[in-house]
Amino acid sequence: MNFVMQPAIKFDFTAPRGEAALTPPDSISWQVFKNPIALFIGGATAVLLELAEPRVRTGVWEHTTFRTDPLPRMQRTGLAAMVTVYGPKARAEELIAGVGRMHTRVSGTTPCGQAYRADDPELLDWVQATAAFGFLEAYHAYVRRLSDAEKDRYYAEGAPAARLYGATGAPASLAELNAQFERMRPNLERSDIVFEFLDIICRAPILPGPLKPFQRALVRAAVEITPPWLIDVLGLGPEWRLGKWEGKLVRLAGRIAERVPLPSSPAVQACRRMGLPANYLYSGRANRSERQ
Repeated sequence: MNFVMQPAIKFDFTAPRGEAALTPPDSISWQVFKNPIALFIGGATAVLLELAEPRVRTGVWEHTTFRTDPLPRMQRTGLAAMVTVYGPKARAEELIAGVGRMHTRVSGTTPCGQAYRADDPELLDWVQATAAFGFLEAYHAYVRRLSDAEKDRYYAEGAPAARLYGATGAPASLAELNAQFERMRPNLERSDIVFEFLDIICRAPILPGPLKPFQRALVRAAVEITPPWLIDVLGLGPEWRLGKWEGKLVRLAGRIAERVPLPSSPAVQACRRMGLPANYLYSGRANRSERQ
């Protein structure tokens, strides 16, 4: 399961000095993953897509602690995503290898009798595709509009890490992503677990009490960017759609987060490791590099 928050688990992204990550600082990936609003929304969208696939759904629900202890699970998954994007290459490869070893121990049978393994390349490709789609579309919808060329570059940037995770057929372009969605579409189905997930993510103690209504708006924002055909398959009614005022509020929060470099952010710490200014990803320099 790929749900990302800013990690609470300690990891030093500032060392070793000068060691490159799996993707470079001027990448689209470094832009997207620095924004916590896009990560929350995109992570929820990714899980909706994953839970629509019965083998992935059964594996997530039977082999993780998400139902019983969601916040630490999200934090651990968030740390893995941040290390994959911003961590020094050697540490990222070490972490990914550990995830791969865990996948080899996860297998079972769905309630309908389908056998599954967490290291099945088809399922790894699907999980990679849904995560990449969720984060990118959340950033595109609620932070900054991206061109198709930028989206293509983003998917291509993720391919090396995807291969390390075992997702050798993960999409490396927007066209490949759309083709993968079409291939998987007949396998996707409605499940009450999707509604259980939405309830859990709305109730999880992520934001303080006064901000709980905004947390629910973020969850509805995640549904809003889910492909319309899948919304129909999952049976997500209008109560899960984003209201007009909520959409404005979410976009405002996304734009504010885009301009505020937090010293504890993995993105800021990674910039420091690479000898770049703390505000490199927030000052427009990385964007200018992309356009040149």
